Amino acid sequence: STRVRSSAASDVYKRQLFIQLNTMNSEQQTEISTLGEFGLIDRLTHDFPLVNVSSKKGVGDDCAVMHYPDTEVLVSTDLLVEGVHFDLTYVPLKHLGYKAAVVNFSDVYAMNGHPRQITVSLAISSRFTVEHMEQLYEGIRLACQIYGVDLVGGDTTTSRSGLVISITAIGDAPADRIVSRSGAHDTDLICVSGDLGSAYMGLQLLEREKAASGGRSDFEPQFGGKEYLIERQLKPEARRDIIENLAREGIIPTAMMDISDGLSSELLHICKDSGVGCRVYEDRIPIDYQTAVMAEELNMNVVTAAMNGGEDYELLFTIPLHAHEAIKKIPGVKVIGHITKPSLGAFLITRDGVEMEIKAQGWNPLAAAQDGATDASH
Repeated sequence: STRVRSSAASDVYKRQLFIQLNTMNSEQQTEISTLGEFGLIDRLTHDFPLVNVSSKKGVGDDCAVMHYPDTEVLVSTDLLVEGVHFDLTYVPLKHLGYKAAVVNFSDVYAMNGHPRQITVSLAISSRFTVEHMEQLYEGIRLACQIYGVDLVGGDTTTSRSGLVISITAIGDAPADRIVSRSGAHDTDLICVSGDLGSAYMGLQLLEREKAASGGRSDFEPQFGGKEYLIERQLKPEARRDIIENLAREGIIPTAMMDISDGLSSELLHICKDSGVGCRVYEDRIPIDYQTAVMAEELNMNVVTAAMNGGEDYELLFTIPLHAHEAIKKIPGVKVIGHITKPSLGAFLITRDGVEMEIKAQGWNPLAAAQDGATDASH
């Protein structure tokens, strides 16, 4: 299961977190320059077998070769920049590699497709060694193994500051099963998978412990009882299981997105692209117990965190009203509202029955850059 909690996770994270930067200059590391670009690529990619029939040729030639005779091809790219999207003070490189791959897989699943290949391009500063990159690729390799995806290409170059990761995911789906953001209709039901706000609470916990550490390598972060939040932030999973269950029940969503920037932002994307409005009910938004406890500790509104936190990588989708009984058969999916006519706008109905207009308050990387801010979570 992609939602299993591990009591051992705390010890794993404690061993790996808050020490990474102190090992960057270890004398036991191999400088990347000793291998050169092609030597590094060969070392990092030599043990990635091709498992998809659509992958005809992978790493090693000027181009990868893929063959999709009967399906449409889906392509998605994400760019991750150190200091903007991740903080290596508390993000282990293996976890970063896993997450960088999985969030791309999630985009393909959000179109009701299946990821088949990825390309990985890196810009690497001089403080990173071959061993660091091997840790990163361990995570990428694990993600590819779990989700059945082939690494078929990429590039490497030098960065003057930090680490930059660009991953392109290639997937496929039958033309009549592809789902975009623009198909929602009045009276459709609004559904979400899993729970919301936990990844954001995990980020807040990591940031709190980073501040408490004062940069000490012997610092013991306090994650007890909140391992689920840490795992949701550092090692998210794409919801392949939901896509498979929807297909099993014969349900094709009318619109769908993954929740990367926050529920509020994604709802407004669907409303705008579909030309509709929506009503979402506060008491139906799925929130994990650990998320609620953490929000209370930090004196934060847990519904605000669930609506705007982002990085949950759950699926937000709409279905026709007649699919209401069928959707109940899929575990981990909750109906949280319905689509309305566009003139009615987009509103959250509170527990007291008050209508609050939904505003896009999720992550905006361009606004963050203009403000001079960084956010390690997105």
